Amino acid sequence: DKERQAVEAIMPNQGKQITIQTVDGGVYARYPIRTQVIMPGDDLDGLVGEYVVPHLQADDIVFLSEKIVAIVQGRAFPVRDIHPSLFARFMSKFVHKSAYGIGLGSPWTMELAVREVGRLKIFLTAIIAGIAKLFGKKGVFYEILGPQVAAIDGPCHYTLPPYNEYAKLAPKDPDQVASRLKERFGRHFVIVDANDFGVEILGKSDPHLDNELLKQIFKDNPLGQSTQQTPIAIIRKAPATLQ
Repeated sequence: DKERQAVEAIMPNQGKQITIQTVDGGVYARYPIRTQVIMPGDDLDGLVGEYVVPHLQADDIVFLSEKIVAIVQGRAFPVRDIHPSLFARFMSKFVHKSAYGIGLGSPWTMELAVREVGRLKIFLTAIIAGIAKLFGKKGVFYEILGPQVAAIDGPCHYTLPPYNEYAKLAPKDPDQVASRLKERFGRHFVIVDANDFGVEILGKSDPHLDNELLKQIFKDNPLGQSTQQTPIAIIRKAPATLQ
C-alpha cells in the first residue's frame, strides 16, 4: 500500500543500513524519520503525530533519541547560561573525552551532573573509579552514576545547530514518557541514548521489552551522529523483500 511504500522509500543515513540482523536470526528494518529542528517547548505528541503516525503499521516500535525528549522537556541549556563551579571545573579535567560525545568532560556538563546527583556522590565515585583504573578496569565512573548521568552531554563540533552550543541533561521520567506515548498512539516506544560507540535504553513503554534485543537492533546507531536531523526511527520486522 502507499504508506508502506512511502516508509520503505526512506533512505538510510550516510554510512548506515536500513536492515540489521540480530543474534537470534531476526532481521529488522530501521527507518530514520527526518524532522524539523526540535526546540524547547515543542510538543512531543504533535511531532510524533506529524512525522511518525503517517508511516506506522501494526507491531512497529518507535525509537526516540533521548536528546529530543530532553529538549522538549526544557532540559537542554545554552552553555552561556550555565555557570560551572570551581568543583565542576576541577572534576571535569579527569573525565575521559570520547570522540563520540564529550560526556562529563566539560565544566558545563559536569556542573549539570553535580546539580543532578550532588558533589559528594561525584567526588566519591571519582575516587572509586580512580582506584578501579589502577586495577585495569575502566568505565566505573559512569557505571556507578548510571545511564541518567551518562546521558548528560555537551556541545560538539558535529552537533546540529543551535545545539552545538548547548549542554543537556537526560530526559526526565523516560519510562513514563514512553508509556504515555504508547497509550496515545498504540505502539511501543523506546527512548534511546545511541551513538557510534554504544547504546543505552533509557526508557521503554513496556518493561518486558528485551533490552538486549533493542540494543542489537540499534547497535550501529541508524539515526546518525551529526547533522542528519533524524531523531526518530520506526523499527519493523523486515519484509522479505529487504532480507
